[in-house]
Amino acid sequence: MRIVEGGGLGRDLHVELGGPGGRRAALTAALREAVRSGRLAPGTTLPPYRSLAADLGLARNTVAEAYAELVAEGWLTARQGSGTRVADRAAPPPAAEPAPAPAARPAYDLRQGQPHTGSFPRSAWLAAARRALTAAPNDAFGPGDPRGRRELREALAGYLARARGVRTSPERIVVCSGFAGGLRLLAGLPQVRRGRPMAVEEYGLAHHRAILDLAGLRTVPVAVDARGADTAALPGTRARSVLLTPAHQFPTGGPLHPARRAAAVEWARHVDGLVVEDDYDGEFRFDRQPVGALQGLDPERVVYVGSASKSLTPALRMGWMALPAHLVEPVVEAKGVREQTLSALDQLTLAEFVESGGYDRHLRGMRQRYRRRRDQLAAALAARVPHVEVAGVAAGLHAVLRLPPGTEAAVLAAAGRAGLALDPLSAFRHPSAAGAAPDGVVVGYAAPPDHAFTATLDVLCRALARATR
Repeated sequence: MRIVEGGGLGRDLHVELGGPGGRRAALTAALREAVRSGRLAPGTTLPPYRSLAADLGLARNTVAEAYAELVAEGWLTARQGSGTRVADRAAPPPAAEPAPAPAARPAYDLRQGQPHTGSFPRSAWLAAARRALTAAPNDAFGPGDPRGRRELREALAGYLARARGVRTSPERIVVCSGFAGGLRLLAGLPQVRRGRPMAVEEYGLAHHRAILDLAGLRTVPVAVDARGADTAALPGTRARSVLLTPAHQFPTGGPLHPARRAAAVEWARHVDGLVVEDDYDGEFRFDRQPVGALQGLDPERVVYVGSASKSLTPALRMGWMALPAHLVEPVVEAKGVREQTLSALDQLTLAEFVESGGYDRHLRGMRQRYRRRRDQLAAALAARVPHVEVAGVAAGLHAVLRLPPGTEAAVLAAAGRAGLALDPLSAFRHPSAAGAAPDGVVVGYAAPPDHAFTATLDVLCRALARATR
């Protein structure tokens, strides 16, 4: 067998020579099969026979005779000045198995978790990318540092201190592939595991609990109320680590009460433990003063994790951790000696976007957009279904609608019949949480396109009115 990848005029051709017969017969059969199978599509130009002969180590006449035989059979065509090509009349390849039809998208979508993708700042991002690429040092095009590009870590250290009250330095920041990527890294650390369960809020993303479960970390729920997680209950969990959303409890809304913030940090100090802070949408506050990061109370006991998923786009898969000093090296070792998940060029672009003020300008614009959306949602519900309570809307990109007891399933069914996708509140509750679960739905109001938002709210209100009468 002889395999060649190469050819004249920059054209690559993969040929396998083998089987019975001479070299010419083997080459003829290999080319015929490549055309018959569709690997060489109609119109494909073959390498000049001299180049192919040199690549295969064959006599020129051998390749020329193979080409001539395939031209005579109708598999190839040869014209003076245009080379040898696969004939248009060559038999097409067998029909492939039909691909499974993609799942139908709902006509109206109010599921949580997505920003307004149409508002991604394309022009400003492209300008930042050009500046970053022009200024990029040569080492940016080599293997990536598992800590992340220094330029981005410096930009994040300044931004997080200024905007979120995080106390850190570039040396203590590690860039990761979104919050989920950071959580996977932390869940595998002996300093986090310690043979104990991990406490989590009673309400949260099942995906995050699944990451911990796959890492062998059993999760224990902590009750959530209007003041956030009941951190006074942490000593009774036997855990030495806890996952919290202090700025805006997900999904029920509301910041963690100051006394409970202090209790979480004091508990971590007492048990030599760790708080993992998920600051998923802390930049988007509307009716209250900004709530600073819990990490600012004790940078040695709190891991701050943020990402660009809500602030820019989940397509970037960009997140960051501000780590206690003793966890920096273990996290870097867990990532490996090279950055394998994040583009250095995207990191440089984000650094430039932050340093140039583009990130702040984008966030200010999105706060105004999302506040208008929030107000439009609240007004529509107050006017048409006033018996439905709206909660958790002082910040963030979603609202919780508290429903009359026993109506959650009916609301979801009515919405489904109208082509509206909603998240049930019960889907976010820990399976081991105590007590009866209240009825509700979580409404993500950020993602629908502008031209469809009013119609989407109309469908939502009609579904609520039908199911909760």
